[in-house]
Amino acid sequence: MQEIKSDITDIEEVEQTKVRKEKLDYLKNNGKDPFSISKYNVSNYSKDIIENFDEYNEKIVSIAGRIVNCREMGKASFINILDSVGKIQGYVRQDRVGEDSYQDFKKFDIGDIIGLKGEIFKTKKGEISVKADEIVLLSKSLLPLPEKFHGLKDTDMRYRQRYVDLIVNEGVKDTFYKRSHIIKEMRRFLDNLGFIEVETPILHTIAGGAAAKPFKTHHNALSMDIFMRIAPELHLKRLIVGGFDKVYEVGRVFRNEGISIKHNPEFTILELYQAYSDYEDIMNLTENLIRYVCEKVLKSSKINYQGIEIDFSKPFERITMVDSVKKYSDVDFKEIDTLEEARKIAKNHNITFEKYHQKGDILNLFFEKYVEEKLIQPTFLTEQPVELSPLSKRKQDDPEYTERFELFIIGREHANAFSELNDPIDQKERFEKQVELKSIGNEEANDMDDDFITSLEYGLPPTGGLGIGVDRLVMLLTDSLSIRDVLLFPTMKPKN
Repeated sequence: MQEIKSDITDIEEVEQTKVRKEKLDYLKNNGKDPFSISKYNVSNYSKDIIENFDEYNEKIVSIAGRIVNCREMGKASFINILDSVGKIQGYVRQDRVGEDSYQDFKKFDIGDIIGLKGEIFKTKKGEISVKADEIVLLSKSLLPLPEKFHGLKDTDMRYRQRYVDLIVNEGVKDTFYKRSHIIKEMRRFLDNLGFIEVETPILHTIAGGAAAKPFKTHHNALSMDIFMRIAPELHLKRLIVGGFDKVYEVGRVFRNEGISIKHNPEFTILELYQAYSDYEDIMNLTENLIRYVCEKVLKSSKINYQGIEIDFSKPFERITMVDSVKKYSDVDFKEIDTLEEARKIAKNHNITFEKYHQKGDILNLFFEKYVEEKLIQPTFLTEQPVELSPLSKRKQDDPEYTERFELFIIGREHANAFSELNDPIDQKERFEKQVELKSIGNEEANDMDDDFITSLEYGLPPTGGLGIGVDRLVMLLTDSLSIRDVLLFPTMKPKN
């Protein structure tokens, strides 16, 4: 089958495309246009056949997939066929499929999608294969696969052309199967606890629920600006007001921020709210949820991430933000009473702050500089300052701080949660403070949401809430370095 070999090894891409189109024209002119075929009856898949050979040996199957390799042996050829779950070898003989069919087969190329029907057997070398009785071209690939199927190495091209990446790079598809499995197990865990899954709006008239800069768009019919949601939080809490005790949502949120290995402007979040619970209840739920998902998906409570072993079997460490900063920087914010003192000590430690930063913001800057990257094993960082937590309930014994936690693993935030603020008077005052901060340059500050205040005035029961970054959890459980590796279609700047 010399034509397949010469196409791939000797002809430049433009010439390869030209030759492939000529082959397509030949097939069309002989009434064998592959694009006229609407369906193919697939009976089996490669993985099932290979894992259960004794059951399938000498049975007739119909498989379909993409040709990814070919070896010619006179009037017979071996081909490797890639389907959605793996690869299997096909054996095509002229005397078995017929001379005309075999000559048509010689017009096939690496990358073409075929259907093949035949008997399962094992070659002399022990490779499980399908001995073709019939073979049909289902779709012609007019562009050659990159690098002779040795893999697409250019990471930028991999993300731009994920469809090619999935074909030529083994392991990529497995990452996304695991992603699906992770989300299914998260849902299963919550469903088993009596939570119900809901959907809330993506288009918001007010950007709220998180500290982030929103994307703005315009609704023509209503002649008004609207925002892509930065969080589903405020709508979900309205549902708790309405009488649901346990709700969750898995969905996309949008934040107009930079792109890095940890950030994508749109990402997936799991948010849940449980009435009559506080942040310590949610802390326990979070620890159990992550351990459960890890064990279900990876069959272990320990993982290896970029050479670092992470152990989910042990109780997660718990430390307050103030204590963590004291531990790693030797600065005790419990001894800092005023904003002026906080600014002075920040300058002494070469920490840059903005004019709108309050004492709690400066504590967070110390955390980011001295602590964050050191929280490798699962750690609940608790009791963040109220300035950073406009939707969180204050600690009764220390009202400068809140009943809140963030979960850090390998130096990254993976979850954020708190006892929800349900005092409408306090909430309104905090929104007003946020509006003031926005007016002096803080683009991530919340806006006033009068309807949410109204909902609180009807009565929100004591409630614990949680947000988990699904993409970061998938990164962790698939040993992926970049968030782009776990997003099928990450945000990319156009090449032109």
